[in-house]
Amino acid sequence: MSPMQTHLAKLQAWIQTHPWKAGALLCALLALWFGINGLDIYSQNKTERDVLAARDKVVKAIAPFSKVRIAQMVEAQKQIGPLAFASEREDVRTLFENSVKDAELVEVHPGDLAAAYADVAKFGAGKLAVLEAGANDESVAFRIIKVSGAPKLAMVKMVGSGVNGLLVYVQVPLAGLDKAMDLDMPDGTYLAIRQNRVDLLKRGDESLATTAENNASNIPQTPWRVVASAPLAEKGMFEAGGLPEIGVALLLLLSALACLAAPGYLKRRQAGSLDGSEEGAELTFEEMAARGIIPPEPDVQKPVFNIKETTRPKVPLERSIFRAYDIRGVVGTNLDAGIARLIGEVIGSILVEKGLRGIVVGYDGRLSSVKLSDGLIEGLVSAGVSVLNIGQVPTPLVYFATHNTEYTSGVSVTGSHNPPDYNGFKIVIDGHTLSGDAISNIFERIVEKKVIQAKQPGTVSTKNIVPDYTRYIANDIQIDRRLKVVVDCGNGVPGAVAPDVLAAIGADVEAIYCEVDGNFPNHHPDPSDPANLVDLIEIVKRSGADVGLAFDGDGDRLGVVTAQGQMIFPDRLLMLFAEDVLHRNPGAAVIYDVKCTGALQGHILRHGGSPIMWKTGHSLIKAKMKETHAELAGEMSGHFFFAERWFGFDDGIYAAARLLEILAAAPEGIQAVFDGLPNGESTPELKVELKEGEQHAFIERFVAQAHFEGARINTIDGIRADWPDGWGLVRASNTTPVLVLRFEADSSERLVQIQQIFREQMLAMDPGLALPF
Repeated sequence: MSPMQTHLAKLQAWIQTHPWKAGALLCALLALWFGINGLDIYSQNKTERDVLAARDKVVKAIAPFSKVRIAQMVEAQKQIGPLAFASEREDVRTLFENSVKDAELVEVHPGDLAAAYADVAKFGAGKLAVLEAGANDESVAFRIIKVSGAPKLAMVKMVGSGVNGLLVYVQVPLAGLDKAMDLDMPDGTYLAIRQNRVDLLKRGDESLATTAENNASNIPQTPWRVVASAPLAEKGMFEAGGLPEIGVALLLLLSALACLAAPGYLKRRQAGSLDGSEEGAELTFEEMAARGIIPPEPDVQKPVFNIKETTRPKVPLERSIFRAYDIRGVVGTNLDAGIARLIGEVIGSILVEKGLRGIVVGYDGRLSSVKLSDGLIEGLVSAGVSVLNIGQVPTPLVYFATHNTEYTSGVSVTGSHNPPDYNGFKIVIDGHTLSGDAISNIFERIVEKKVIQAKQPGTVSTKNIVPDYTRYIANDIQIDRRLKVVVDCGNGVPGAVAPDVLAAIGADVEAIYCEVDGNFPNHHPDPSDPANLVDLIEIVKRSGADVGLAFDGDGDRLGVVTAQGQMIFPDRLLMLFAEDVLHRNPGAAVIYDVKCTGALQGHILRHGGSPIMWKTGHSLIKAKMKETHAELAGEMSGHFFFAERWFGFDDGIYAAARLLEILAAAPEGIQAVFDGLPNGESTPELKVELKEGEQHAFIERFVAQAHFEGARINTIDGIRADWPDGWGLVRASNTTPVLVLRFEADSSERLVQIQQIFREQMLAMDPGLALPF
């Protein structure tokens, strides 16, 4: 017998012979635990109270600062009189310089801001955004913007009105705000002055920034609020801050004393043993069980975890399936359950290395998805990771589960909108969608066999997440009036969820092609292709529906057609979403990809937002949203990302619900809403098919050699050439072997001219290209 076993045997014997003393010891230990826990909870809550007091001091300190600034701007306006004329601009500027003594810059602009919009990049999007806010604010528009990389306070006041109106822009340093933040703070806390989702001035532990919004306090007459956070403090039992725990500790101490006194009390109460033996004899637990006083301990058989035989790849592992923002390949060619297992082993190893306990897995309706999911899970559990299998669901429900279950990581097994023989994996690790090098690293670790094989495999549990998802959306959105909606899911997995969600928010839904079928027998589930919307348009027009909605194969993209059968391109939908979000969040950043209309930038600015153009790709957009704290983002392909009221991931079903909310509340009718959006002559996404991998090589050469006279060139993703009256784009797809093109112009004649410019240069590079224009 080992020394440890000897000690355990002695301890067991002592407990059996001294049960009351053992009980007293247990009560004392529990009392110690409750006491320490109660004191700790009480201390934590004191830290939170202290940081909230610091927050209130900052609000109190900044309020006079903003009042003084507003008073200076208003006083200067009063001296001008009711009207200002273009000839008086210099006088207006001088009055504001005299009123705001520490102004670093004072500018006077005409109310139409035509010169600013002529070259937004040169003028400054931040400055233009605050000027637009001033044009719509009867008081003074406040905003902190970056000027040459440094934060400055920008203020704008409208002087006069109508065609004679002028916008006065005043820029001052932030010294007053800096002083307000100069105060003592408890250790391990966070305090910041926040504008929209950006922390302008901050102190303390930045890891607490995400929870600070829960303790936000608005600063009157400004777009700012002071946010504060302390380490998550337990409220304890009854939300009483630790006092009940301390009370329980005292009761347990009394119980310990009672246990020590119990044997003597029992001796006095009982004249003899329980079975008539001599007085004072104490029975062991085994004796009490043998005599029927207490039931015997049941014989419990521990469960055994059965490890499946390892699934091995039957196809070669190819680097090409590890793409820019997901993993995607052709089943039976370079992807199978064995490759899925290898991917699961690496993802599981990454989770273990990060100290994460588990991951959510879901899969779409493709014929290969179940086997790929099984292989993936086999690899995950081999690393010791627990898996929550939510079954066949749209990709957004996997993302939703990472925000609403115990696990913050997830994998969706999906081929998205690709042909039926494609499939792949969209991966989230601790709230971050993998892209670029992080995906390439999975391939490298597979090759180098850098994986963890746990002695004890992880567990697999299941959950139906659909009711939680539906309930969450329905609790937030209920449309003002019933709309008749036709929903086309192209036999993709959204068909099992989208119609019920839209019905739950109050819509009358007619579903077509909503039976999940991985063969996609009716049409391909890609709403960005007008050919896939033919049936939807016909049924919408025939049934008199208010709107038609289409989803892609895994439900993260949305397509829309009007009652008249017009296809509303996603960049125009993004304008509509931006108006709605910016109405509640003035100054918020809105991200759009390089394929979107050139009118989007001005539309966002005119509604008080900050426009940001970025690369195409769901994971790249989500990363940019986190970086910029954007409230909204969208792609021309139909991905929409809401951070306001949602979780920031792309979700076609949720975007459809937000669209119906807007349309149902429109006082002038749905068509008027769409007609009010800026619209030029444009093409949908045009695609040029190439061999696998050739699209990237072509773009590298094209970016290096192409020349577009008189255009502003953007090469963050392919090459986009913008002229004053139109633009064109060509980029390499990261999901399929195609070149993606799009064109827009102020007139159909100019559209043809821009297409011809691109055609000539592309064919000069490769005369064999089959261009669709």
